[in-house]
Amino acid sequence: MKAIIIGAGIGGLTTALSLHAAGIKVEVHEAAPELRAVGVGINLLPHAVRELSELGLADDLAAAGVATEALVYANRHGQEIWREARGVAAGYNWPQYSIHRGTLLSLLETAVRRRLGDGVIRTGHRAASSDGRSVVFADGAAASADVIIAADGIHSALRAQLFPDEGPPIWNRRVLWRGITEAPSYLGGRTMVMAGHGDQKFVCYPIGPAAAPGRSLINWIAELRFPEGPEWRREDWNRAGDPADFLPRFETWNFGWLDAPAIIRNASQIFEYPMVDRDPVDRWTLGGMALLGDAAHPMYPIGSNGASQAILDARTLAWQLATRPSVTEALAAYEAERRPATSRLVLANRGEGPERVLNLAEARAPDGFATVTDVISQTELTAIADGYKQVAGFDREALNARASLTPPRVG
Repeated sequence: MKAIIIGAGIGGLTTALSLHAAGIKVEVHEAAPELRAVGVGINLLPHAVRELSELGLADDLAAAGVATEALVYANRHGQEIWREARGVAAGYNWPQYSIHRGTLLSLLETAVRRRLGDGVIRTGHRAASSDGRSVVFADGAAASADVIIAADGIHSALRAQLFPDEGPPIWNRRVLWRGITEAPSYLGGRTMVMAGHGDQKFVCYPIGPAAAPGRSLINWIAELRFPEGPEWRREDWNRAGDPADFLPRFETWNFGWLDAPAIIRNASQIFEYPMVDRDPVDRWTLGGMALLGDAAHPMYPIGSNGASQAILDARTLAWQLATRPSVTEALAAYEAERRPATSRLVLANRGEGPERVLNLAEARAPDGFATVTDVISQTELTAIADGYKQVAGFDREALNARASLTPPRVG
């Protein structure tokens, strides 16, 4: 069996490693002329770390990322709404990691080249169309395989074939500014913080140690909602952001334990993009072609799930291709398992996912509270947190007990 993967992002490269481990021949075609370590920080939840660990990358992740130990939600006054342990500290068999997206991509690329050979990733190959058994590139060249995997992102050309009238991604009128800043460590140096509410939010987490003791490299996100006005500039992960567009709204957000305006001001670089997703669709496949990752289910960056879900897609697809008697049956089983699950997650993220606690606190106590349970019951807080874990597939007991997705080698 041979597979062609379109896109050398996190989903595409994880798919390549997973298929290779199952004995399936792989080619990876990437539109960019070269792979570059771009972007800022991301989170890998325990279910994704499990899959990467079973691909033999546990030591690499431990060396490159920060093992997150806690998640804290706070209101815009810096008062704690909810705190929970994360990763191994929460009883998972695998850690949760915060890591630079570029570092993770480099780690995956190195593993692919080492295991599959340097020539397996072919850059400068932009896919234009597929008939389900072959793919035609923008320069007119073509390639064929038993299965075509479209991991070419939110602007997937192959998804556009399935849904030619879909139009551009849907903007929810929120804009994100993201950066990385060397700053004093906070709350033990391994805590992720989400502060504010749906219309104005500040998120941060450490992705590595800084040069000096007591300091960290902190990935941060400042988010604002624009209820009216023209459409924002087109989405672009690498557009330079201007702090004048958002910093004044955060100038008072110095909580003592965290100084958000100082973190923003001292960033080495700022990126800006609007928060977009797409509606869930009713199919992911065409013949031997299947969508994966952001090409299949682009979602808001809520709940730290985008990259993790692409990794789960990759491992599930490899398992099905290695264990089903035909490509057709394998793709049908992959879609049956992953499409409903990710569709629920896309919709849950539109409803704020676990970050609903921020909106509840703002609505019920906009001026703050003496004790959070005066405004949100412990039962309500716990139900929101646990419910999202189940929707997102990282309920602790279920994940720890689940059988491995590592398939037997075919052939």
